[in-house]
Amino acid sequence: MVDFDVGAFMSSYSPTIGIAFSGGGYRAMLSGAGEFKAMDSRTPGSTAVGNIGGLLQSAKYIAGLSGGSWLLGSVVINNFTTIAKLQAAGNVWDFENSILAPEGALHIVDTTLYYNDLNREVQDKDNAGFDVSLTDYWSRALSRQFVNYTDGGPGITYSSIAKTDRYKNAEMPFPIIVADGRNPGETIISSNATVYEYNPLEFGSFDPTLYAFTPMGYIGSNVTNGVPNESGVCARGFDNVGFVMGTSSSLFNVLITELSSTGLPGVLRKLIETTLNSISAADNDIADYSPNPFFAVNPDINPSAKTRDLTLVDGGLDGQNIPLHPLIQPIRKVDVIFAMDNSADTRSNWPNGTALIATYERSIKGSQSNGTLFPSVPDVNTFINLGLNNRPTFFGCDGRNITSDTNKFPPLVVYIPNSPYTFNSNISTNQMAYTASERDLMIENGYNIATRGNASFDENWPACVGCAIVHREQERKGQTQTAQCQKCFKDYCWDGTRNSAVPNDYEPTALVSAKSAGTKNGAKSWGTVIIAVLSGLVSAVLLL
Repeated sequence: MVDFDVGAFMSSYSPTIGIAFSGGGYRAMLSGAGEFKAMDSRTPGSTAVGNIGGLLQSAKYIAGLSGGSWLLGSVVINNFTTIAKLQAAGNVWDFENSILAPEGALHIVDTTLYYNDLNREVQDKDNAGFDVSLTDYWSRALSRQFVNYTDGGPGITYSSIAKTDRYKNAEMPFPIIVADGRNPGETIISSNATVYEYNPLEFGSFDPTLYAFTPMGYIGSNVTNGVPNESGVCARGFDNVGFVMGTSSSLFNVLITELSSTGLPGVLRKLIETTLNSISAADNDIADYSPNPFFAVNPDINPSAKTRDLTLVDGGLDGQNIPLHPLIQPIRKVDVIFAMDNSADTRSNWPNGTALIATYERSIKGSQSNGTLFPSVPDVNTFINLGLNNRPTFFGCDGRNITSDTNKFPPLVVYIPNSPYTFNSNISTNQMAYTASERDLMIENGYNIATRGNASFDENWPACVGCAIVHREQERKGQTQTAQCQKCFKDYCWDGTRNSAVPNDYEPTALVSAKSAGTKNGAKSWGTVIIAVLSGLVSAVLLL
């Protein structure tokens, strides 16, 4: 930033920054990894001219859901490691074969042993007296890809993050993972679903249908209104980090939703669809958090207060596919949110602002707003017609348009959507296998998304990031923006213009030059894992 006294500003105020990574399977996880890498000052070259390294270290909160939770969980549980180290690790972040058949779907013996190991680990939980569901199997499989411990660390908990030196020394942002509540028998998640958050200290929700938290390390305990049913007796270990990530990315709901786009032959697709729907009908497509940690808690407002069961599902199934909800809570006083949208909203798997719209509509229409405010955003057609879904856009640039109370200004939202800079990163959510080349090119493209091609598309982009960070406090103090920041806001702020005409199919071209990863393996993601899926489902259902 020029003509701005950073030292004087920081001597009286430290901006509160939040970063949110969307869901979207491996596409979201890998694109998000590149964006994360660009923000991390530990990445070589990230603090050079044209880059934004250090944004991660400056952030107070970081949130992820579904595929974004895999990214976040994998980094923080592995001692807040770097993306480069995860890429080079070898025993994690290896996606050459699908998670459903990591030894290759045609290696039936190895695949059977793999599922036997998953079954054994889930059976241990069942034998300990806890209810299990298919999400437990999905979680143990995820752990093997993202948690760098033997067998994916069956004993590694999310609450253990709080015991690490990097957490204690505030070297990492406060990590939050999001999931949605689902009442028994529900198959559709409404915009009024209760949004739950997991952080290293607590688990719960700010929503008026609960408005309570419980210590993260003791979920799984038998309690009534927060008090152990047996004096002094609590459970530990329920908050397995894989189970937290698995809950936020409840696989089987996604499979049912996305089956029509898999390209499978109709008869085979119908067979799998029938199998999955049978599982869903038995409520085994959810994550079971029994005994309910919120039994008898706030019974006048809490629908689950009368049941010993608490069931949760994928954090993006209420439409809020970017985990903005924890970051817009007034008590956290966030100044700016960098919202990384790697959703697949269009036919060709690009974002179109749907996630932002869901959060905005919830803030103005739903009964769950609980005093949260959110900037106005346009409809999806406007996002595409004005190009807001292929470049960064600032929403809420004038806090006075949202509320006259300067102390209640909601965060400024810096929306950064998935775009093709150096790789066509619109991979289907269903693709579960990536070559090492594809993985690395996705990450490289994510880096370019966050930096606007190392500022080659706008040399002022890093300064504009700075302008966004300081803006809310400047508004509160009535300070005038510098000329540089005025230009940034002219270039990046949505000015309220709308164009709701139905757009043509959105098919962007590479902004730089698309690189090739060789033969694509997208077809393999389903065609060669069907045997593994069915054999795994049969094994899992037998145990359930």
